[in-house]
Amino acid sequence: MVIPSAFALIFLFSIVSAEVFFEERFEDGWESRWVNSDWKKDENMAGDWLHTSGKWNGDPNDKGIQTSPDYKFFAISAQFPEFSNKDKNLVFQFSVKHEQKLDCGGGYMKLLSGDVDQKKFGGETPYSIMFGPDICGYSTKKVHAILTRGGKNHLIKKDVPCETDQLSHVYTFIIRPDATYSILVDNNEKQSGSLYADWDLLPPKKIKDPNAKKPEDWDDQEYIPDPEDKKPEGYDDLPKEIPDPDAKKPDDWDEEEDGEWTAPSIPNPEYKGEWKPKQIKNPNYKGKWKAPKIDNPDFKDDPDLYVFPNLKYVAIELWQVKSGTLFDNILICDDPEYAVKFAEETWGKQKDAEKAAFEEAEKKKEEEEEAEKSDTGESDGEEEGEEEDENDTSKHV
Repeated sequence: MVIPSAFALIFLFSIVSAEVFFEERFEDGWESRWVNSDWKKDENMAGDWLHTSGKWNGDPNDKGIQTSPDYKFFAISAQFPEFSNKDKNLVFQFSVKHEQKLDCGGGYMKLLSGDVDQKKFGGETPYSIMFGPDICGYSTKKVHAILTRGGKNHLIKKDVPCETDQLSHVYTFIIRPDATYSILVDNNEKQSGSLYADWDLLPPKKIKDPNAKKPEDWDDQEYIPDPEDKKPEGYDDLPKEIPDPDAKKPDDWDEEEDGEWTAPSIPNPEYKGEWKPKQIKNPNYKGKWKAPKIDNPDFKDDPDLYVFPNLKYVAIELWQVKSGTLFDNILICDDPEYAVKFAEETWGKQKDAEKAAFEEAEKKKEEEEEAEKSDTGESDGEEEGEEEDENDTSKHV
């Protein structure tokens, strides 16, 4: 008789207590649950999805779906029984691996509401939530967390950094009934707060009083000229430039032909510029004036601010110049603890083996590149017997 471990029992209990709305590990039969969109197909710009574990992995039998080929649009979606997250947590989680060493592109997913024609799903299709990593150059390396309300997409106002290597990482977005949220990367919380504060989903509760005016006697000048400071006598008598004392008339100077010789001018080291009195702290300074805040007449609280009442689809929509992003282990549920354990049971069990496989692949790649250089007679320096032409600028690019 096999006795389950304590961890297995806890995980089993979580499975029983958690409500799982959608779970996808991309095992056999996954195609029956997903619809590949025809978006951009007429323009021959629609990409494909490869069912693969990738070039390096922790388990070759654990597969996800990967974008291919380059310079394509990708759009795919899956439907689940429509639900509302009212009075419950909403947990959206998945893993992403950028095998192509992504320099500009996304790895985010979307949750859609209502009825959607999945064959026409694309970049213009409205969504309720967009979440996941986005990388572009040195400036953009962040986790998107976009919430749609009233037909408008609202971006999170906080910065959430994403992972940028070529390994799998798990991204988790938790929205709670108290209108708080957490964003996790690899089961570690990277950001948290309030939907009220970190998105502009509602008008602000307080606004500046539009009728308030700064009092006429309000002094907001922090520093003033020192009335006791006086300009030194003779200060203005100092010229900006003086003749160079070290200059000497050239031996071949001919005053009849060249005129009278005068020494060239140089900046006067004694000249200190226009005199200004020193600044002192203004004793009457009251600070920068700000209009007082009043209640915003346009603000109306919404206790269902966190609610998405008819979630029905999970989807991926991307444009990638360099393809190779692999998605796996998608989870939509109401239990953050179950999501943590799900991540550990999938990504967590394989991450070390995947990293070792990646490092081995990189080592093999370097060895092959070195062997290729040896075969072609190349080296890190100049080829034997060849001298560098200093005028050949192509060698310095």
